Amino acid sequence: MGRVEALWTKRAHRGVMDPRPVVQCTAGRGLVGNTGRSSTRQVTIIAQEAWAAMMRELGAAVDPAARRANVLVSGIDLARSRGRVLRIGGVRLLVKGETRPCERMDEALPGLRAAMDPDWRGGVFAQVLDDGPIAVGDEVAWETTAA
Repeated sequence: MGRVEALWTKRAHRGVMDPRPVVQCTAGRGLVGNTGRSSTRQVTIIAQEAWAAMMRELGAAVDPAARRANVLVSGIDLARSRGRVLRIGGVRLLVKGETRPCERMDEALPGLRAAMDPDWRGGVFAQVLDDGPIAVGDEVAWETTAA
């Protein structure tokens, strides 16, 4: 069982990541107040353990908000999870793929982009299946049945 450690939304493309204690999810649309929602890339998720490993490797201490993901989870392995359903609180998210790192990661920390390449350490993107809130502290777990 995992846990939500942090939540962020952004109001504009390339905009600042705003920390949130709670975000509202809309099925098929994404997070209310977050820009850049598409049909499949509605929420982005990164694992705290992966972030910590990258920081150790790079000898740095950069805030995970620099990844520009919406949700930071702990206790959940996101590697190779395409097609799996992740439940966060009362909301189900269908993982659609790996979030590939872009050049902005090296702007945050030289070498970060390459450090994200192995084992999906850059996180995943997902589709929202249910309306409802996600809050810091919510439990996170993989569903055993498909969406």
